[in-house]
Amino acid sequence: MGSAGGYDFSFKILLIGDSGVGKSSLLLSFTSHSLESLAPTIGVDFKIKQLTVAGKKLKLTIWDTAGQERFRTLTSSYYRGAQGIILVYDVTRRETFTNLTDVWAKEVELYSTNQDCIKMLVGNKVDMESERAVTREEGLALAQEHKCLFLECSAKNSINVEKCFEELALKILDMPSLLEEGSTLVKRNILKQKPEDHPPTNGCC
Repeated sequence: MGSAGGYDFSFKILLIGDSGVGKSSLLLSFTSHSLESLAPTIGVDFKIKQLTVAGKKLKLTIWDTAGQERFRTLTSSYYRGAQGIILVYDVTRRETFTNLTDVWAKEVELYSTNQDCIKMLVGNKVDMESERAVTREEGLALAQEHKCLFLECSAKNSINVEKCFEELALKILDMPSLLEEGSTLVKRNILKQKPEDHPPTNGCC
């Protein structure tokens, strides 16, 4: 996307969380401002978005991961080298919130290769306020407990979607160790355009 060297830093961002919480919708809303009817992600999909934050041109490679158990064998490869991780839950489905602690936070602990990796907790589907099962305060408390940034958003109405990725990128820019990695990635990409880890997008082994 664009010529190499057309950006200052390249960051890898992961979207994780239970199936059906709206990870793909968030990604689509952010990268193309449209929402088609989305089938569950099979394995891993990723999209690239360029944006300018704090005067820096950034290339974000955002990986959308399948929430279903049967695709989890791909796990360690897509965590490798991620500078940012967005943990998504559905504010109308309480189990997706409790699974952040029971499943996803443990997985981040296990597979994340960057100890300075920036994490953000995102409560999606705030447009369905009448069906809310998790309060904003609970989300904030969990985020503080796991040292995450926190936002509630609606992929459907594009509420806070851009803010979510921009705040994460801003925080990564504040972390020298992640910046160094993001700039070496840029230098590598000038020599070699293809991503190193190009996982199969048509399912799992």
